[in-house]
Amino acid sequence: MGGGNPNVPGTSLPKLAAGPVGQQIHSIYKGRLGQFASNGQYSSQNLQAAMYEGRASGKEWVKLQVYSPPELSRPTFREATSHEFKDTHVGASFGPSWSTHWIKVDLKVPEELQKKERLELHWDADNEGLVWSGDGEPLQGLTGGGERIEWVLPDSFRDGKSHTVYIEMACNGMFGNAIGDTIQPPNPNRYFQLRLADIVAVNQEARALFVDFWIIGDAAREFPENTWEEHRALQICNDIMDTFINGHGTQESTLKCREIARKYIGNVDSSKVYETEKEPLVYAIGHCHIDTCWLWPWAETKRKVARSWANQCDIMDRYPEHRFTCSQAQQYKWLETLYPKLYDRVKSKVKAGTFQPIGGSWVEHDTNMPSGESLVRQFLYGQRYFESRFGERCKTFWLPDTFGYSSQLPQLCRLAGMGRFFTQKLSWNNINTFPHSTFNWVALDGSQVVCHMAPDNTYTAEAHFGDVNRTISQHKSLDQDNTGLLVFGKGDGGGGPTVEMLEKLRRCRGLSDKTGLLPRVKMGDSVDDYFARLEKKVENGTEFITWYGELYFELHRGTYTSQADNKWNNRQSEIMLHDIEYLATLASVKDSSYKYPKKEIDDIWEDVLLCQFHDCLPGSCIEMVYRDSDKLYANVFKVGSQLLESALSALGVGSNASSEKPFVSVNTLPWARAEITKIPNNQNDYAIIRGGPGVADVETLSRTARSTASIKEVKDDVVHLSNDRFKIRVENGAITSLFDLNADRELIRPGQKANQLVLFDDKPLYWQAWDVEVYHLRSRQEVHPSSKSWILESGPHRVSLATEYKISDKSWVKTTLSLTASIEGQPSYVEMSSEVEWQESMKFLKVEFPVDIMNTEASYETQYGIVRRPTHYNTSWDMAKFEVCCHKWADLSEAGYGISILNDSKYGFATAGNMMRLSLLRAPKAPDAHADMGRHHIRYAILPHAGPLDHRTVRTARNFNHPFRLIESSRHPARSTSPSAPSSSAILSSIRLTGSPALVLDAIKRGEDDEDVSRGELPNRKGRSIIIRIYESLGGKARGCIDVDLDVLGVKKVEKCNLLEDDGDVVEGEEGKWRVELRAFEVATYRLQL
Repeated sequence: MGGGNPNVPGTSLPKLAAGPVGQQIHSIYKGRLGQFASNGQYSSQNLQAAMYEGRASGKEWVKLQVYSPPELSRPTFREATSHEFKDTHVGASFGPSWSTHWIKVDLKVPEELQKKERLELHWDADNEGLVWSGDGEPLQGLTGGGERIEWVLPDSFRDGKSHTVYIEMACNGMFGNAIGDTIQPPNPNRYFQLRLADIVAVNQEARALFVDFWIIGDAAREFPENTWEEHRALQICNDIMDTFINGHGTQESTLKCREIARKYIGNVDSSKVYETEKEPLVYAIGHCHIDTCWLWPWAETKRKVARSWANQCDIMDRYPEHRFTCSQAQQYKWLETLYPKLYDRVKSKVKAGTFQPIGGSWVEHDTNMPSGESLVRQFLYGQRYFESRFGERCKTFWLPDTFGYSSQLPQLCRLAGMGRFFTQKLSWNNINTFPHSTFNWVALDGSQVVCHMAPDNTYTAEAHFGDVNRTISQHKSLDQDNTGLLVFGKGDGGGGPTVEMLEKLRRCRGLSDKTGLLPRVKMGDSVDDYFARLEKKVENGTEFITWYGELYFELHRGTYTSQADNKWNNRQSEIMLHDIEYLATLASVKDSSYKYPKKEIDDIWEDVLLCQFHDCLPGSCIEMVYRDSDKLYANVFKVGSQLLESALSALGVGSNASSEKPFVSVNTLPWARAEITKIPNNQNDYAIIRGGPGVADVETLSRTARSTASIKEVKDDVVHLSNDRFKIRVENGAITSLFDLNADRELIRPGQKANQLVLFDDKPLYWQAWDVEVYHLRSRQEVHPSSKSWILESGPHRVSLATEYKISDKSWVKTTLSLTASIEGQPSYVEMSSEVEWQESMKFLKVEFPVDIMNTEASYETQYGIVRRPTHYNTSWDMAKFEVCCHKWADLSEAGYGISILNDSKYGFATAGNMMRLSLLRAPKAPDAHADMGRHHIRYAILPHAGPLDHRTVRTARNFNHPFRLIESSRHPARSTSPSAPSSSAILSSIRLTGSPALVLDAIKRGEDDEDVSRGELPNRKGRSIIIRIYESLGGKARGCIDVDLDVLGVKKVEKCNLLEDDGDVVEGEEGKWRVELRAFEVATYRLQL
């Protein structure tokens, strides 16, 4: 003991304690961080006080004059600046809502600010604006309300002279003009006060310290408390605050604070922060989602595009790592047309690879309700635009904000040259959490795309520390891949990434490299680069999880029904375009003097595709949008009718009819059919139309027909209707019995009532126009007749019974139930036609069909196929589909029998057990206070069928939506054509599809680039061609033949191509017959080269 060497050096720890040192109270020191950079009570002494080095305001330095265009007009720069401007000032108010005001801003930098490092114009009127140069170049968008209010002054403005810019002020906020809750109807009398118009000298180091502290502070707040990285971040932040306070907030103290920050995040003052060899996990891409219409009209969207994209071009000039992606060919076309200088700037950035077009579609469209051909045209028009303007097609389908994803999208994407898909909307599901982030999505036909859903669950990330962290922490597919896309930038109302976001991401990367724990983020890549890495993993053996069929969105189910007129317009325009292309194609082949109206057809398609934007067609826009779309559709139908008449005239339809046949008709569908119809201007006379495809025969029916329909009131308000197929009992307007005479079977459940109108209370949790919630089913109320039913038609060709219903003091329904005499070889159905005066508030009108059929699945038509969905609520996934989307029919079948419900413009449906319900009308009050108010006409039908669901339902539903049109024989006199020209009957029936009835010939059109058709956007293709689209409709392999009358159409060869009409494989054929074989639900496009 005590034998130690006294010469051994002792510890460096002082022998005596200097004083007490307490442990930091973690929560207090963390709470302190909020004092340093906020605009609260300490702003005069914290970092905010050091942010600016000088300010010049008032008319000596910032002189303001205004021109206010009349009547909410939006003049061009040239038009606006040609007018007289009047003096205005800070504090002035501008309005009303949606008006435009052009402010002439004369800037003069005072001498004391001329040598400051950064000069900016700070402008805030709480509304959107666009800065224009004095000579008419759009420079940068302004958001207002404290966001994106800065415009950097050019160095040339530092000469002490006056320099002029213009600000185009739009009297709307980023999200329209609602007061308070943004989805409420806009206030038409909103005014905006100009609160700020100053020249400001910015302290760049203080601004940089602000972002340093923000990110390190986030590390202190969001890293787990049991990590050294969290504790270190908290110490660094408190050291920064102490240094700033002790240095009295001087520039020297600011620089010292930045040095302290670098201990945690490294040097983050340039894009070199990304130039390390360390492997990133998070790939950040700038994005600006601009709803093509929503809480603002199309006219404002056009300006949002210019504001937002000008911002991004400016940021790219300052931040070389910035990569920005944006979809929607329509928006590029608007920019090209309205802002040619800015478009050229964008085009140069596209060429440099920093501005990256994506998506391949005309707009970011709804995918539930457009027809299959509409989905094709979204891709055809989108891809052709991108290729013609930028030299490349898109490889990734980009659709982050649509309300569910149709089951055939993967197939159509592949056929349009895209094998990749990005979205995130399913993160909004309010019942079940979608289980994958990266997976292979498989269509009905087996086609697949690799899909990535942003793990951060947004396409408008703020590029926060938390966004970077959540991209991995919330990733649901880490077993297969540990990387994710971070899509950041102000969106929905536009704007895009800000400088602040780019600065935050630099610091997040620096933090990951210097300290760790935060997933490493990378800027500078494209979305395609990200997907290429995923595809490379597949090549190397990675097997991504598969998801088959639709990506059903468990929210926004009310959008299948809201804005009924808009949906009717969509359905009718799709039908009209089908007919125009069919008739115009064959007219252009028959008559060399007739020119295929490519421009007019393109214009109509572009308008229809625009209206299929994912807020417009679903019915979730403000009233102003639907006033605009009504005008657009009116023009579509006007021009379309003219094109139909012109094509029929060129074809000479009816010109050879005898005097005994005052009418002819054209069957534009690809199968023969027959239909009984009323003769125009003759209420009691009927005709039967038979034939097709092409010219159909019209035969006037006598009053003594062999096949008849009858009607009889058997007792008070009990009526029997019958034909050779069915016997119907109607009591008080409802069907209590529907008996199939051939099958000897009752189709309505005992004691139940079909064609029963029911009303539901409809108050979703928040999103009125968007949502209907499952609890609405608890409020069911039957709508009863207001008077006794009466017989409208008593046969023999058609019988009809009318019933009136009173919904409320303001709303009523008149429904006419009709049964037509059966036609041999044609299915028979019970048709309902309703006229509705609808003036309700937050109610949902449906019609019920309790059928005596049992199956755990119901079938619904979707684009190019069938979706089967549960009729039970076994699981939460099953129950979530309490309201679903269908197209022209829904079907419930069991072995040997089934019932289909047809409609002419409705998309919402539900089948629960034996109860089938067609959704008719909603009455939401936001964002359109008058949605669906007014008069409606609705057609639907009950189609019973012995045997399974098959081509009979597919064809009958198509027939129901394409009723024959009688054409007066004298209406289209024969045009002067070559004596060898084929007759109208021959040419219209010259292309037929034979073989399996499951095959549907869905479209006939001219080739996009035929030399006699092309508009010169892409290289011409020699000769003439006809494009036809065929799909398998029932879900099994099907064989058939493209059968061409070679005496009429000189088809030289047939090749199977893609949706973009690229060269494909030659199809074998002989003597005018080319064999086709399609797999289940396959969509196939063929070129018939003439």
